[in-house]
Amino acid sequence: MKPLTLALAKGRILEDTLPLLERIGVRPQQDLTRTRELRIAAEGPVGALLIVRSSDVPTYVEHGAAQLGIAGKDVLREHGSGTLYEPLDLNIARCRLCVAAPVGWQPPQRRRWRIATKYVQQARDYFAERGQQVEIIKLYGSMELAPLVGLADAIVDLVDTGNTLKANGLEPIAEINSISSRLIVNKAAMKLQAVAIREFTAALEAQLAR
Repeated sequence: MKPLTLALAKGRILEDTLPLLERIGVRPQQDLTRTRELRIAAEGPVGALLIVRSSDVPTYVEHGAAQLGIAGKDVLREHGSGTLYEPLDLNIARCRLCVAAPVGWQPPQRRRWRIATKYVQQARDYFAERGQQVEIIKLYGSMELAPLVGLADAIVDLVDTGNTLKANGLEPIAEINSISSRLIVNKAAMKLQAVAIREFTAALEAQLAR
């Protein structure tokens, strides 16, 4: 049986996950903070790590390029696939998905709000649940700039400390979801490599319980 492959998101999730993986015996054969390689051999319960964009983690796992992945719940909700198992909340890389607007902002009364976000589906669902029609403007980064230059009235984005919002004259006006990172599993792999995946999941869960 081939060894397990784990897809990890770059950035904060990777930083928060590495100490947890180390404690269950996953030992990358390169320094992940220095290497430019994206497929890293490892020793222990996982044979390789794939270092990819956070939005791509569910895709790699869904299509079987990796049997396991760790991704934020924001990404998983946006991916919207029912083809993945989500057995464990790792409770790391916590933040909030919020609506944010300029401080003192008054909503327009005679037109739709313009909302800039990369979380298109979650933003649309949030406002639809409230019976509010909005115009969604999809951006991939620097969301805080959109209200400053008149591209959008407000944004939907992840908020951690809120310092970036504050620095750009914005403030959260509503929280959509609380976000944390989850272990995800390919459904076919769960049948073919059930023992290895269950052991890996149980080891993570035991560490989280400490």
